[in-house]
Amino acid sequence: MRQFFCDCGAQVFFENDFCINCHSALGYDPTLMDMVTLADWGDGRYRDIRGQEYRYCENGREHNVCNWLVLAEDDASLCFACDFNRTVPNQSRPENQRRWLVLERAKKRLFYTLQLLSLPLVSGWRNSAKGLLFDFIEDARSTDQVPESFVSTGYGGGVITINALEADDVARAAAADELHESYRTVLGHLRHESGHYYWAYLDPSSELRRQFRQVFGEESSDYGSALARHYRCGPPENWSDEFISAYASAHPSEDWAECWAHYLHIYDALETAWAHQLLPDPPWEMSLSGRLAAWSRVSLTLNELNRSVGRGDAYPFVINDAVAEKFDFIETVMARLRTQR
Repeated sequence: MRQFFCDCGAQVFFENDFCINCHSALGYDPTLMDMVTLADWGDGRYRDIRGQEYRYCENGREHNVCNWLVLAEDDASLCFACDFNRTVPNQSRPENQRRWLVLERAKKRLFYTLQLLSLPLVSGWRNSAKGLLFDFIEDARSTDQVPESFVSTGYGGGVITINALEADDVARAAAADELHESYRTVLGHLRHESGHYYWAYLDPSSELRRQFRQVFGEESSDYGSALARHYRCGPPENWSDEFISAYASAHPSEDWAECWAHYLHIYDALETAWAHQLLPDPPWEMSLSGRLAAWSRVSLTLNELNRSVGRGDAYPFVINDAVAEKFDFIETVMARLRTQR
């Protein structure tokens, strides 16, 4: 992600709603893809240095989970990103405000990268056939006040579902340990499930499906049986020869979504490295091979820095030639998606 600055010159961050240096109000304008310094104009309205008037998203004003802005002349009460929500955690339970905040921040980082890549992004409320919605849902593991005994994180029918318990660090770490995962984050979930959404959005041609099968395998093979086998028996011993993660080996559709998520991880991290003068060029000016070479250097440094402060590797994955070929196919799909934007 790029760097952001207040009008006073202090560096601020994507999640900020005020500047700790000059105490000005801040908000994110998704049309500018930039943080905006605001002056309170009264009656819930704010102005930036250009005179543009804004309001904060209702979810920011009412629940303190959003710092995105709405143009004052717009009739919408929710910002662009919050308009994609279908279900949010019950805010009558105090712990759910923090969970929703974690979920929203991750979702907005996902949206930033999707917009940067110029991928189509439309709310399911505005386009029922092609749009995307989000369900952030609790189950009986976090409260006995809901009928659902178990809610699975996943994608289906234009809806990305994330179990709200994923926003709890302890619960998420326990799940990662149980499933022998080296990496499990809310942002990772969202990026993964967005891969499923975009493959469905594309409605791929028979030729594109043929290319998919050449790279990932037969996606029409029984999905339920494949996942049951994966959880029962684990991945093949040599999974790292062909796959970015153990879970990617479960089924071609999951391999696709895992690679899509890692493509987004890498693109965002490389932009961050460039913004902080660690790379000479931004990712959009590099070829795929250039990005992967740069990421090899950056991720090794990142892992060593983490080890230096007593933490585990930030990126415990290896991108071999087989995975690089899958990334190349993802770029082909992204190019097709841009034509449908």
